[in-house]
Amino acid sequence: MFDRDELARYGYRQELSRQLRFRDLLAYGLVYMVPIAPMAIFGSVYAGSGGMAALAYAIGVVALVFTAFSYAQMVKAFPMSGSVYNYAGRGISPPVGFLAGWVILLDYVLVPGLLYLVASVAMHAIVPSVPVWAWLLGFVGVNTVVNSVGIRMTAVVTRVMLVGELIVLAIFIAVAAWAIASGKGRFSWEAIYNPDTFTWSLVAGAVSIAVLSFLGFDGISMLAEEAKGGARQIGRAMAAVLILAGALFIAQTWLAAMLVPDPSALLAEGDRNGTAFYGAAAVAGGSWLATLCAVATAVAWGLPNSMVAQVATSRLLYAMARDRQLPQFLAKVSIRRSVPINATLLTGAVSLVLSLYMATRSDGITLLSSLINFGAMVAFLVLHVSVVVHHLIRRRSENWWAHLVMPAVGFAILAYVVVNANIAAQRLGLVWLAVGVIVLASLYATGRRPVLSGLAPATPQRRDVERV
Repeated sequence: MFDRDELARYGYRQELSRQLRFRDLLAYGLVYMVPIAPMAIFGSVYAGSGGMAALAYAIGVVALVFTAFSYAQMVKAFPMSGSVYNYAGRGISPPVGFLAGWVILLDYVLVPGLLYLVASVAMHAIVPSVPVWAWLLGFVGVNTVVNSVGIRMTAVVTRVMLVGELIVLAIFIAVAAWAIASGKGRFSWEAIYNPDTFTWSLVAGAVSIAVLSFLGFDGISMLAEEAKGGARQIGRAMAAVLILAGALFIAQTWLAAMLVPDPSALLAEGDRNGTAFYGAAAVAGGSWLATLCAVATAVAWGLPNSMVAQVATSRLLYAMARDRQLPQFLAKVSIRRSVPINATLLTGAVSLVLSLYMATRSDGITLLSSLINFGAMVAFLVLHVSVVVHHLIRRRSENWWAHLVMPAVGFAILAYVVVNANIAAQRLGLVWLAVGVIVLASLYATGRRPVLSGLAPATPQRRDVERV
């Protein structure tokens, strides 16, 4: 059981409500990752990998298993909200923690906006009479209300949505497998390995795109202060959701690759409209299956996925604000609902403004996706370093396997993926990091240098809690 004095050791009070069980965490992670996530970006991964979409997802699973292991090590050391921000800040140093939090903000703050935009554009294509902005308002409004009610309501709603996604995925897998067995597609191992096109740099570039489907397993760490069983449950849930979702990703992309109507055209021209998967579904079962997959993807990204993304983002803002590294009003917690209410509302507002703006740009979805992936992978790199510094160097751990070998391998794989990522994403990501350095310098200049209470014993901080 969780020791209520754990947070007090780091200078915090237990304000968030501990209601989430292992199955809630598993459902949260699956919903955040979206079991049918590859349907939306399948064409881009297929084209980027030379047709080896399933291989790109398989390598993604392997790479992120090491990352999940590092998360498990750090959440045991520091069982609190804040994810990489807390782990780097307490495991290495507060300034590094601030910059890690700043980089991962690129992921967490932008993810809900991307999800809302993708879902709204897709729904507009299905129901042209309803404009994109109206879908955006609807999705953001529903999710903000649900998340403001409390974490239990979020867990219930997302679990129901998850069941729907899994049903759709099961239908596609069954119909696609039958179609291939009946001769509609072409059975092939090329989606897993094609010796004619394979190069490590090619596949690594595709993995940098496929990572978008995996983002979310790490969001479970944001619920460390709301999970029953504490850090152990968080680590178990992260590993389980990553492996389970990875298996589903590989299965559906392998089947879809064998059903692509015109592989050479997709490889040459890419998937500008994001409809390659639905074309494969149409080959398997007809227009009804293509429409079912399209609607399910839009609803999944617009409601449950963006709902849990908003939860993770609000917890990161809350964690940084209570350490006085973001405006203090974001640390306000509703007594009646035990949620960081101001951070939740701000996340909804920022997501709405961002998605409305990006909807006016032709490259809005591509730009957001590139920035999110870059931010996440750089944050994961810092996480691996945190494990080594905190456990091996500071605490003199003799567990070299857990505290050196595993994080070093995870770091090496992700570093190779980052190097081979989209150049525009690299440039924009570095610009964002440079802005973070400027903000950090301004904090020092105004006497608010980053200081984390976890670095030494402290008495619980007294913070105003808003009653709403």
